[in-house]
Amino acid sequence: MRTSRAVIFGLALLVSACANERGIRVLSSDDAGPDEFAVIPSKPLEAPETFAQLPTPTPGGANRTDQDPRGDIAVALGGRAQPASTDGSFPSSDSALVAYASRQGSGTGIREQLAQEDEAVRGRFSKFTGWRLANPDRYDEVYRFYHLNAYRELARWRARGVKTPTAPAVQ
Repeated sequence: MRTSRAVIFGLALLVSACANERGIRVLSSDDAGPDEFAVIPSKPLEAPETFAQLPTPTPGGANRTDQDPRGDIAVALGGRAQPASTDGSFPSSDSALVAYASRQGSGTGIREQLAQEDEAVRGRFSKFTGWRLANPDRYDEVYRFYHLNAYRELARWRARGVKTPTAPAVQ
């Protein structure tokens, strides 16, 4: 009786360890539901002083309660809120802001370049992570060499004489 229970438990443990994830920290599902990060809440409704001030309705177009994240960022950085452009350009009045933001250089196609480099890093590690008895966190396993040790960086900058904020003691 004990042996059969042990065998059943062992088989169940073996079968449960064979689960293989599709990727690193898979946070998505296969359903076609909405992208929760693309949903922007609208501004609160406000009644104008006179209803004659209301613009003409544009079906499918923008309205007064729509958020404008790009315009809000431009205003926060000292620029002016402009109507959103669909071609990715910026108004000439914000050229000083764009020049200052890209003063260290800006690369075209940086997202594609980073995606290719990340795919290369994950490709090197995927050869050895296909089958495991346990299901460890693949993200930490692949990117452990890229983690920043905050205390080591703090000590490095302090040794160079840079004023740094205080940090809690290592426990």
